[in-house]
Amino acid sequence: MAIRKQVSCINKNGHYDAHKRIEYIGGIHNNLRWKLPEDRAIANIKNRSEEYYVVANGRSVDVIVATHDGHEYLKTKDDGYAPNNLLNLPECPR
Repeated sequence: MAIRKQVSCINKNGHYDAHKRIEYIGGIHNNLRWKLPEDRAIANIKNRSEEYYVVANGRSVDVIVATHDGHEYLKTKDDGYAPNNLLNLPECPR
């Protein structure tokens, strides 16, 4: 069974394309701070070793892998709200 972790912060890489802006995702799991590069998080989702979610408007929304112009990136499932749940998270400590 996959480990499920809440994403509570991200680091952006300065890219203007929303599909390429996330460099790291992170949060706290079992009282320990964690942070992963986006490509590692994508691999974890694809090999089903970890699942990620954000809390938006009081609800858990799953983070999924999507593809745009051949580039894989992280996004949340459509939850009916316009703001981008991941890109609106605060910056992770560096």
